[in-house]
Amino acid sequence: MSAFTDRMRAIRSAPTGKKVAALFDYDGTLIEGFSAAAIMRARLRSMEFGFGELADFLLIGLRGVVSEQDYAEVLAATRPTFAGKTYAELIAFGEHLFKYETAAKLRPQMWQILRAHREMGHTIVIASSATRFQIEPIAREIGADFALATDVEVVDGVVTGNVKGRPLWGPGKAAAVRELARANGIDLDASFAYSDGNEDIPYLESVGNPAAVSPRRILRAEAESRGWPIIDLKNPTYNRFWMLARTGAFYASFVGAAAVGAAAGVVRRDPHALVKALPTGNDVGLSLAGVHVQVLDGGEYLFSDRPCVFLFNHQSKLDLPVMINLVRSDATGVAKKEVQRVPVLGEILRQAGLVFIDRTNRGKAIEQLAPAVKALRDDGMSLIVAPEGTRSPTPRIGRFKKGPFHIAMQAGVPIVPVVLRNTGELMWRGAQLIRPGTVEVMVLPPVDTSEWTADEIGTRAEEVRQMYITALADWPLESFVDDSVESLRRQPEEDR
Repeated sequence: MSAFTDRMRAIRSAPTGKKVAALFDYDGTLIEGFSAAAIMRARLRSMEFGFGELADFLLIGLRGVVSEQDYAEVLAATRPTFAGKTYAELIAFGEHLFKYETAAKLRPQMWQILRAHREMGHTIVIASSATRFQIEPIAREIGADFALATDVEVVDGVVTGNVKGRPLWGPGKAAAVRELARANGIDLDASFAYSDGNEDIPYLESVGNPAAVSPRRILRAEAESRGWPIIDLKNPTYNRFWMLARTGAFYASFVGAAAVGAAAGVVRRDPHALVKALPTGNDVGLSLAGVHVQVLDGGEYLFSDRPCVFLFNHQSKLDLPVMINLVRSDATGVAKKEVQRVPVLGEILRQAGLVFIDRTNRGKAIEQLAPAVKALRDDGMSLIVAPEGTRSPTPRIGRFKKGPFHIAMQAGVPIVPVVLRNTGELMWRGAQLIRPGTVEVMVLPPVDTSEWTADEIGTRAEEVRQMYITALADWPLESFVDDSVESLRRQPEEDR
């Protein structure tokens, strides 16, 4: 049994409720690498990085950070990053970096551990020596109850660059955790903590269930001597040339099938020829891209209650090809109108009969949904919809919009929830290239809408959303690998 599996079992057998905390370090723990690197890259791109600042960082890097005083010098060196900017500007800067850079480094297994704690009702805490501007985006994304971070002084809305209070490095982080526990009735003996850093030994020993995550040398030795769990994780890496070749092959196959279908439609005067041709080209494209779709449970529900509204959790550009692979035929979809302007793809989807919605025009929401209702009720076509609307930069399940639920209720058809676990790992939100791997799927039992009323749509949408959250939190442990060697063993050799 792996350390990850052991940990998940320990979480699921722990007491429930807010008296138990799950404390997560950020850099090197929830994400692979360090969020500060994204800040430095952004400053270099903007030419704000002075020679003196660069020299300070090189000197610190050579010397290392082994004490609170060393970390204080790091904060002093980063002062030009923050000083003179408004608090709002820095929060927006942190959110942009998280959304477009740092979120791609989230460790899937740690996200699953976090989900398990959330499902148990535990108090979720981010505890990091990084600044609040780096921590706030991930804290909000995961719905953390508390975010412990190094704060900087703000005067009249403008950041001075001076550190406010004690930096959360080493003993400072441990002290902040104990203070948080005292103030909120948290039982630290029953709580869990995660970190990779040598300096976090005092923080880890403050709880009853510590774990070292891909630890550095000193922490690894300490964890081994104390019998703490060691969860070794590494996001797999891929050969970019082969990713480019595989991604190109996928799009060529997809567009080629659409072209053949469109031509056949003209010759045969069959308006559905393009839709019929897409699944085969899509399947070939996924295979060429090295993507395998595996339905773990509920495959029979893909065909048992048609026509229906298929819902899926939206993480990636890869979601639509996966849904085409699953649903196969006699279906269309709903998408935001911006998709219609995407070269080639927009026209293919228009020819395939997708209904495009202007999300900014809420006053005509019901009117815009009329073609989708007609496709279901009159044409017998099923509908594929992402109820979150916008892709999330993380595997978080966002709020569900009411539109798809109104459509199902008005058409008198059931809703079939399709849960995708890891399309975002194979093609992250901001990525253009597809990574090879397996997309895991669970199809939940159809949800009857025949007794629904319009005034309860919001409640029904939240009930279905909770089904997704529970399914992802309870995902089979066998699906997760915490050994980087085993992860590499699963990849084709040319992709390493």
